Amino acid sequence: MFNPGFYQDDDPMSGIFPPGMMGRAGGMQPRRFDEYYRCYPVAMLPGPERENVNHGGKVMMPPSALDKLTRLHITYPMLFELINGNKDAMTHAGVLEFIAEEGKIYLPYWMLETLSLEPGDLLQIKSTDLPSGQFVKLQAQSTSFLDISDPKAVLENAFRNFSCLTVGDIFTFAYNDSVYSMKVLETKPGIAAKGAISVLETDLEVDFAPPVGYEEPKRVSGTSTPRSTAGGLPAGGTLHNSGTMAQAINYASIAPTSSTAADGAKAVSSNFLLGGQKLNARKGSKAPTPKASTPVAGASTNPPATIRRTNGPQPLRLPPGKLFFGYEVKPVRKTGEQKEKVEDESKPKFQGQGQTLRGGLKRKGGEPDVVEKMVKGKEIEKKDPGAGGGQKLGGRTLRDTPK
Repeated sequence: MFNPGFYQDDDPMSGIFPPGMMGRAGGMQPRRFDEYYRCYPVAMLPGPERENVNHGGKVMMPPSALDKLTRLHITYPMLFELINGNKDAMTHAGVLEFIAEEGKIYLPYWMLETLSLEPGDLLQIKSTDLPSGQFVKLQAQSTSFLDISDPKAVLENAFRNFSCLTVGDIFTFAYNDSVYSMKVLETKPGIAAKGAISVLETDLEVDFAPPVGYEEPKRVSGTSTPRSTAGGLPAGGTLHNSGTMAQAINYASIAPTSSTAADGAKAVSSNFLLGGQKLNARKGSKAPTPKASTPVAGASTNPPATIRRTNGPQPLRLPPGKLFFGYEVKPVRKTGEQKEKVEDESKPKFQGQGQTLRGGLKRKGGEPDVVEKMVKGKEIEKKDPGAGGGQKLGGRTLRDTPK
């Protein structure tokens, strides 16, 4: 007497009894929502800009769709199949709001590209049920995704705008003023059409494939130090082979024991780097003439500041990403060596008798030294200033003249 298919579009008992009771009473099965709408991108939706909708997985439907869904036995959450029959393309989406104009549906732009649709094309919408997802494998479409410090937290925030995922879709999400594209490679359990899964109220395990265009860095074989040396390691530390870092940075000239490094450090640390000027310079002297101190326009009269450094190794100037561990290792002295060092320091530094000019020794043969003669001559003059005889024109001295 009761025909379950009598009411094709409207069921007057819908909403009065629970779906399970109606199914047990008349054997009715929940009918499926199936409609056609003109599709448009979310950017054309009247009102304020909705960036989260444009980078999400939900659509905007008209109020009539909500009225019809309430008359049908549709289970929550409301998920739909989006089918483009002309291109044989399909994806899945949820619904966000029912505020679109009648006969229109607004989609994120990436869905239009996935379904190969143009604004104004007809799109078939069917209600469906999807299993809760357990696993999904994603692939970034550019290497810029690797710049994100915490991709897990970013994707967790992005999935709040999605209700379901379909294998083969390339969805987009926004982060830090940038838009990233992500492709769905694999899902589990994958029992629905095209492996679609629901991402609502589920624990989802996410795996990543290498981004498109990513290349593994090439590893350079070889080491900077030899594996074995016949004579053992030198006292200064590790021995470097030819063509290694030691030659690349010219280690011989910057080592702490290098004479060039010590001279350079001494020159830099000196306070007197310029030549002196004499005030009483003669005409024929080679001293340079001081420059005029009159200030010149556009030039500073202050001398350039010099950086003082103590004696030691000169600073290394290596290219970015290169490290150097090659300074000499000074071994720690043992107890016996320290005692020997203390004994050496306690010995006097200068031994032997000193000699002065006044106490000069006589030369061989008994002849007095020249210095000794000079000293004795001065002493005689002090004792008797007039002891010396004068000279006459006749050739005799004053002492020989008779009185």
